[in-house]
Amino acid sequence: MSEWWFDGPPDAHWTLLLAHGAGAGSESPFMDDLAGRLGDAGLRVVRFDFPYMRRMREEGRRRPPEPVPRLCQAYAETVTRLCAGGVARERLLIGGKSLGGRIASLIADDQQVAGLVCLGYPFHPPRKPDKPRTGHLATLHTPALICQGERDAFGDRDDVAGYPLATGTVVHWLADGDHSFKPRKASGHTEDDNRAQAVQLVVDFVASLG
Repeated sequence: MSEWWFDGPPDAHWTLLLAHGAGAGSESPFMDDLAGRLGDAGLRVVRFDFPYMRRMREEGRRRPPEPVPRLCQAYAETVTRLCAGGVARERLLIGGKSLGGRIASLIADDQQVAGLVCLGYPFHPPRKPDKPRTGHLATLHTPALICQGERDAFGDRDDVAGYPLATGTVVHWLADGDHSFKPRKASGHTEDDNRAQAVQLVVDFVASLG
């Protein structure tokens, strides 16, 4: 079984390292689709599973995520290994889906990477906007892009408007999207359109880094 998954040209100028959300690994349909689209757009995308997810896949039973410090350590170790393999930190972005993006945001400054990409950030637990997970985002130095569905249960427009974010952090809202960017049929928008927009936002964000 692969430990890492790769999309996009091996000689791409930029590499994007992505981690998965809490309940589904790097081969989930969401991760597979977004990584493929980003790879087709010219980025080198690397996906990996946290240790608890690898054990979950091996054992065939669900496990909760490990404590945040251990997840941060696992992500940082992955960055170190990737850079030891020849990826320059000044050409490396890190991020992920939900939990993966949150953990990447916690280590981004220490890892001195070029940028951060969060695909549906868990600003707070569902229905608990009074328990934000955003303290570090107010002082984040790494340029950051957050693609967020307008009705994301982990942070919608109204919730996020009340959180202080660093000036280098930009939140882009995807029309009527949920935590995986899926809109309601009655909205007139489509999941495919929202995912395509998210990919273009990432591509534009990377281009802005030089």
